[in-house]
This record gives sequence, structure tokens and C-alpha cells, in this order.
Amino acid sequence: MTEKQAVKGPASYFPSIEKKYGRPIGAWQELIRSSPLTKHMELVAWLKSEHGLGHGHANALVAATLAESS
Repeated sequence: MTEKQAVKGPASYFPSIEKKYGRPIGAWQELIRSSPLTKHMELVAWLKSEHGLGHGHANALVAATLAESS
């Protein structure tokens, strides 16, 4: 991919999430999949309160993960 082909949507947050929180995206997604929570905003709130993620980062991870199963 060239620099001009920017990643769009939730995945555009992935590099900064990995850099800021020190876990690969796959690890975050596995954590989301293993949670007993299923609703988008419940998962976002959980990532923010239990794992210290910012709202935008948590929202991007949840959106991308839930989109995989739809």
C-alpha cells in the first residue's frame, strides 16, 4: 500500500492503538470476543473502564471486531 492509499474507518486507529497501549490489535480483538458483553457501547465502556482505553480507540476496536461477525 502506498502512502496515498490511506486506511479508512476503524482500522485507521490501529497503529496508534498498538503504539499507545502496547498490545497488538489481535489481542484486543480476542479480549473483546471473549467478553460476556455483546452490545457495542457496553464493550466500549468496558474497554475504557477496565483497560484504560480512550473512547475513540475503544470504539474503533469494538466496531471492527463486531463487523467481522456480521
